[in-house]
Amino acid sequence: MDDCVVIGLYRHGITTANEKRAYCGWADAPLSERGKEDLRAIQPFLPDYETVIASDLKRCADTASLLFPEAKVELWKGFREMNFGLWEGKVHHELEHLAEYRAWVNDPFSSLVPQGESYQQFGRRVRSAWRQWLAFMDRKQMKRGAIVTHGGVIRYLLSEAAPERKSFWDWKVENGRGYELTASLSSLRRGERCISLQAVPSTERRNG
Repeated sequence: MDDCVVIGLYRHGITTANEKRAYCGWADAPLSERGKEDLRAIQPFLPDYETVIASDLKRCADTASLLFPEAKVELWKGFREMNFGLWEGKVHHELEHLAEYRAWVNDPFSSLVPQGESYQQFGRRVRSAWRQWLAFMDRKQMKRGAIVTHGGVIRYLLSEAAPERKSFWDWKVENGRGYELTASLSSLRRGERCISLQAVPSTERRNG
């Protein structure tokens, strides 16, 4: 495959909202000190990429600058996390008395988030950004590129493009870590799945 590409999908580092277990979609929670230390520790073990882009939210932009300090990072709004609307910054016990919140917890794929995004709206936005990214790779004739984004975005993309079919919540996405997808660029642009997937940073690289 002459048009074989590798795409890294990385989740932002641990934030202050993550430490509180608060909902944080479009809210701009900063990286915590623990999150920054963790990113600095894994940075030497990451592979190289020709181009790195990131969600335009601060936690992703700052993660990209720590993981890929030599890269000139472009910020793409389309790769933001789901918008949690009125629930932004709140934790479970602050919301559990609300019937609409309980309905969403029971069925997040069809219930609505007040003043936020539905799963369908979120999916359409991410798919659009993904198509733009693939077109960008094609236009720049890139072979290796990385996206620093959010857990929900990565789970969505893996559920759509990973070689193994798994549901959204079955994908484990740790802060500061991610996956590399390998595929024919033309096949990805046709909506087909990638041919291989591996976690990054890999154990082999870490031990090497």
